[in-house]
Amino acid sequence: MKVELLAYTPNADKLVAAAAKLCYAKSDIDTLMDKLTPEKVESFLEMLETLGHESPVEHASFTFGIEGVSRALLAQITRHRIASFSVQSQRYVDKSGFDFITPPEIADVPEALEEFNRAMAEDAEHYARLKAILVKARKEKMMADGMPEEAATKAAEKAANEDARFVLPNACDTRMIVTMNVRSLRNFFRQRCCRRAQWEIRAVATEMLRLCREAAPILFANAGPSCLGGKCPEGSMSCGKMKEVRAQFEKL
Repeated sequence: MKVELLAYTPNADKLVAAAAKLCYAKSDIDTLMDKLTPEKVESFLEMLETLGHESPVEHASFTFGIEGVSRALLAQITRHRIASFSVQSQRYVDKSGFDFITPPEIADVPEALEEFNRAMAEDAEHYARLKAILVKARKEKMMADGMPEEAATKAAEKAANEDARFVLPNACDTRMIVTMNVRSLRNFFRQRCCRRAQWEIRAVATEMLRLCREAAPILFANAGPSCLGGKCPEGSMSCGKMKEVRAQFEKL
């Protein structure tokens, strides 16, 4: 897994503080940033936290590059709808000999790991065979319709990915670029940094939060799983390790 912060709103803390200032003061746009010292920025952001006024934080956004993750993670992260995603296409990208992500629980059990690796190898073989069959069939059809052999070969190879991908597993690797505003990120961290979240997306979310805290420490000072700010919302499904979780994110 690799998570990289590619870009983010410059001076995000100050920009959000300026938006908050606009809501609560007579300042016009030209003087909005005036006298916004680091101390006043922090004061404005703390006020927003106290009031639960979250709309100003939507003006700042962060863009991440994520790779070495599974399609299973993709299915989860795209449920966060207030975000922008660009994802490697299995339709246009040849996934022959694909890389895959191995769950730690499987990696820790030799027998399970052997079975898992065998399944991945079989899936790769099925993908390769299916693609070869589809390329041959489509190439012949295209040539019969009058297309030159070289052009037919290229077109058939591209088209074959579209249907051969149906045998690819959830473990198949993918990569993506993700952009979220701060409000969406905070919600994402509340849900996905929680120990009840699936291990892979929890690891990605935790690394994203670490990078956000480096870039905008005030905006993300209190970001993380819900239990950082109060009672665990999971009820009887709680991990029961609130002190341990809080200690982990204080050190992040």
